[in-house]
Amino acid sequence: MTFVSTNSGLPVDPIAEARRLWAEHGWAHAADGMAAVTSLMRAHQIALARVEAVLKPYGVTFARYEVLMLLHFSRKSSLPMTLIGERLQVHPTSVTNAVDRLEAAGLVRRTPHPDDRRSTIVELLDAGRELAEAATADLNAEVFAAPWMSPATVGSLIDVITELRHNAGDF
Repeated sequence: MTFVSTNSGLPVDPIAEARRLWAEHGWAHAADGMAAVTSLMRAHQIALARVEAVLKPYGVTFARYEVLMLLHFSRKSSLPMTLIGERLQVHPTSVTNAVDRLEAAGLVRRTPHPDDRRSTIVELLDAGRELAEAATADLNAEVFAAPWMSPATVGSLIDVITELRHNAGDF
């Protein structure tokens, strides 16, 4: 599967134009920051659309795929729901929703925590492991190995986004 943009190409970069207008309207001190944040948000939309297109045949969203992979990487192929939320940095309601869908699809199973009655363990089933491995192979081939940038740019982008996340208190 090759990702095809839904946009045939605009004659001008709308974010660059917004940056110009920002400065023209007296906000030059904030124009670069506005362009950076807006560009980051647009890049997120582009990357997510590409990832979701690859995952669509598997019947999972990226959020559900992340849960499957987290379980796949865990030593016992299972984790408490609270730990899933912490590791994925999402609200407990989002974890519950993702696990509900994955469980309904026969990809994971909930079991009571053996030592804490208030906690639930999520276990990756064989079907979930198979789906995660197949989806990962496609994501690697269609998205992660060729993210529209040179390897040097990918490295620089990782550094820049890591700095942003760190300065925002993400870790």
